[in-house]
Amino acid sequence: MRDLNKINIGIYEKALPKDIDWIERIRLVKECGYDFVEISVDETDERLARLDWSDEEINRIHTELVNTGVRIPSMCFSGHRRFPMGSMDERTREKSMELMKKAIIFADKLGIRVIQLAGYDVYYEEGNEQTKKYFIENLKKAVEWAASMEVTLAIEIMDHPFINSITKYMEFSEIINSPWLKVYPDVGNLTAWPTNNTLSELELGIKQGEIVAIHLKDTLAVTDTFPGKFKEVPFGNGCVDFPKVFAKLKELNYKGPFLIEMWTEKSDDPIEEVKKAKQWILDKMKEGGFI
Repeated sequence: MRDLNKINIGIYEKALPKDIDWIERIRLVKECGYDFVEISVDETDERLARLDWSDEEINRIHTELVNTGVRIPSMCFSGHRRFPMGSMDERTREKSMELMKKAIIFADKLGIRVIQLAGYDVYYEEGNEQTKKYFIENLKKAVEWAASMEVTLAIEIMDHPFINSITKYMEFSEIINSPWLKVYPDVGNLTAWPTNNTLSELELGIKQGEIVAIHLKDTLAVTDTFPGKFKEVPFGNGCVDFPKVFAKLKELNYKGPFLIEMWTEKSDDPIEEVKKAKQWILDKMKEGGFI
């Protein structure tokens, strides 16, 4: 029987070796001491193709999840970076929504509860009021589709100024006004933006009942002369004060999951790195009084 009182800590798929079968990946997650893995459907053709997996492939993976007790409760769906919902190009928007439909159906089949969406209207284009308008229109449709399948869409706080705080996310929450749209903050991204007070932002999200999960990673802060670094900053080398974050989350009685976000799939020893990362996080949780 699962322990419903434990802290659930997951690992991002891109922290694990890339060129392995999903059965092996699931077993590695268990071996490394994690409770779940977050699957990536990014902008590459290779990972977008996952949305067309056969029922047989999905069932094969699901069987291994049941056998090991590992879960895939969330999907990082960053395919919208290449095909954004707010694009000025109509064909791109149509492709974006086609992928969104596929992602929701895929999530339902695999048992994924949360699809994480990137918090921007466009990425490779220049944003404007029209791209924001398109984004809102299509987000509204996407949330309606997700609601029909009991799947939650959660916007990640980004390395992009469009939605780089929970405060900014709240505007979209109020517009969409649905229990199937939530927020998935990244403490690294929150902290890197000097306009944010990370602890206040987390308090806002939790007290409003908007946070479904929290990403844990370190970052280097944005300054007047530096654009910030939002990926591949080793834990402890960045600007996030993890003990203070965990102390605040303890105060707020946060009981949701944590996802350690790393990009070590091509490193010399990714398994050792993900094991060390979990222990490092546990130490900071203790230091902050979270556990």
